[in-house]
Amino acid sequence: MQIKEIIVVEGKDDTTAIKRAVQADTIETNGSAISEETLKRIQHAQDKRGVIVFTDPDYPGRRIRSIIEEHVKGVKHAFLPKAKTIAKNGKGLGIEHAADEDIREALQHVYTPNEVEPTTDDITLEDLMTAHLIGHPRAKTRRDRLGEILNIGATNGKQLHKRLKMFQISEKQFGAAIAQLDQEENDA
Repeated sequence: MQIKEIIVVEGKDDTTAIKRAVQADTIETNGSAISEETLKRIQHAQDKRGVIVFTDPDYPGRRIRSIIEEHVKGVKHAFLPKAKTIAKNGKGLGIEHAADEDIREALQHVYTPNEVEPTTDDITLEDLMTAHLIGHPRAKTRRDRLGEILNIGATNGKQLHKRLKMFQISEKQFGAAIAQLDQEENDA
């Protein structure tokens, strides 16, 4: 599988994992303190071939996504759930620990956020509360699973609403994901 866009990852081990799974070029941020020079390289890559941000499913990874998104418009995003990025010994977390097939699947389900005005079809904060995604004892667990189902990554309560809008998740998609989530909980 060959990827046209340049994939932005956090470090060398992530690059190794990506190149093991697919044919692609990468840019490494070398952690969450992204330099101006790295941001310029990412912008140049976006202008020439496009960029896919593929960071770890943790706070530093979300921070890197946010910084890149703020400085480089129109980047695409690939996500892996935390469970698929845990080291075999259980002592590490990151893209570098993911199985090749999981990396390929994440790259097949890349999201491109559109910067458009919100439609009347938007999911409201009340919808999130009703779905027990905020303000509920199981909210974090439900948000994490929702991120997996919709392939938009894990978020905190404040960022979920923004992420749903950013990826233009429709009420229909949201409703189907919540129905799946509820069914999984009932079956457990």
